[in-house]
Amino acid sequence: MKLERLSGAQVASFLAVFVLMCCSLFSPMVMASNGESNGHFLDLTATTAGYFAVCIFVIAYLLVMGEEMLHLRKSKPVLIAAGIIWGVIGFIYVQNGMSEVSQTAFKHNLLEYAELLLFLLVAMTYINAMEERNLFDALRSWMVGRGFSLRTVFWLTGFMAFFISPIADNLTTALLMCAVVMKVGGEDKKFITLACINIVVAANAGGAFSPFGDITTLMVWQKGAVHFSQFISLFIPSLVNFIVPAAIMSFFIINRPQISEQENVEMKRGAKRIVLLFLLTIVTAVCAHSFLGMPPVLGMMTGLGFLQFFGYFLRKTFPQALVRAREKAAREQNEHRLEQLGNVVPFDVFSRIARAEWDTLLFFYGVVLCVGGLGFMGYLSLVSEALYTHWDVTYANIAIGLLSSVVDNIPVMFAVLTMNPDMVLGQWLLVTLTAGVGGSLLSIGSAAGVALMGQARGIYTFAAHLKWTPVIALGYGASILVHLWLNSATF
Repeated sequence: MKLERLSGAQVASFLAVFVLMCCSLFSPMVMASNGESNGHFLDLTATTAGYFAVCIFVIAYLLVMGEEMLHLRKSKPVLIAAGIIWGVIGFIYVQNGMSEVSQTAFKHNLLEYAELLLFLLVAMTYINAMEERNLFDALRSWMVGRGFSLRTVFWLTGFMAFFISPIADNLTTALLMCAVVMKVGGEDKKFITLACINIVVAANAGGAFSPFGDITTLMVWQKGAVHFSQFISLFIPSLVNFIVPAAIMSFFIINRPQISEQENVEMKRGAKRIVLLFLLTIVTAVCAHSFLGMPPVLGMMTGLGFLQFFGYFLRKTFPQALVRAREKAAREQNEHRLEQLGNVVPFDVFSRIARAEWDTLLFFYGVVLCVGGLGFMGYLSLVSEALYTHWDVTYANIAIGLLSSVVDNIPVMFAVLTMNPDMVLGQWLLVTLTAGVGGSLLSIGSAAGVALMGQARGIYTFAAHLKWTPVIALGYGASILVHLWLNSATF
């Protein structure tokens, strides 16, 4: 999660969360802990080592929040923090003659990360392959060339973000739609701002009802808390989360025709077939999990094999296909197509893998290991006790969504899954919904919002988004109420 600058309100929000954590750490129940062995692990919550580990994690996450200001990649601080936290754990367990226990716990967290890493790597590779084949550029060109009015573009980009993000990731979807509104909006900064806010809300909402739409939903599915077919229960609540603020914001858009130049983009050979292979890969992952009882990553890695074989086919047939395409372009006297064909290179799967968001993938490693280490020390049990025992479960899950607007929803959801509170299906769906759409409340609450602040720099800003937070909050509250009413049978 990036920040252009930390405002006083943001700092206050983070400190409030940190103070609550500190209060739970120094509660009488914690102070009664003496660090002795409790069954198979040591309770380190009231020890110097435990406090040191919490401080290291907080410092690392503050550096993550200041990424944009410090120009420091977010993966670096959490990688070091993970090493220090597990180093402390390892040292203490060796001193107590229990090194096998800490080693097993570390391997368990590493396995969870490995499944997530390989799953995301395949998904990112497919998205990068579609981008390389000009699929997204062609879609943008089609939208710009239709001559829609600004209000139509506002709704069209919102709906497309909502329906594309469940299949592609919400970050790629948001960037694609933002490119459209930037080209259509021109100098109309108000339209661009409202359209960007709408895209962020829509992309996050669309990702909440699909295991493939967001990292948090993927983690919930892989953990087995919610089955693949059960995510569709969140479709209507997610749609309400998008529609309510969009309907209000659309009244503030001046409905004039767009002023933009026609852009001609040709998709490269195999673009549509790669989309079909990606859908086949998703089906393979779902079948591996639902019918074979295997982790979804098995199907995803098999799907990577599909893409590699197709890449082999494209490379082998490239010379003949290029000759035919040039002959066709010459017959049609299509100079633009001839110019594009001159820049075509054979498809290479491994170059697409290399273009994956490695900083993000390594950030996930740091987060999973840091949160897992703190959980192994006993802190997540305390937080779970505070949230899910002393609070009503529904209020706790709503608070999780509010927290995800300030702190990245990935560590928040991983912490919830690690706590593994005893909840019915309706509550697991609720926390999946709130963690997914809660990030829309602030521009820094999701990867989509952060990316658009960079793409529409100076137009779509933290302050511009904050002005519409009350409207977005209406959608947040409405989606929760709709879920509680519509899916009451799951509670």
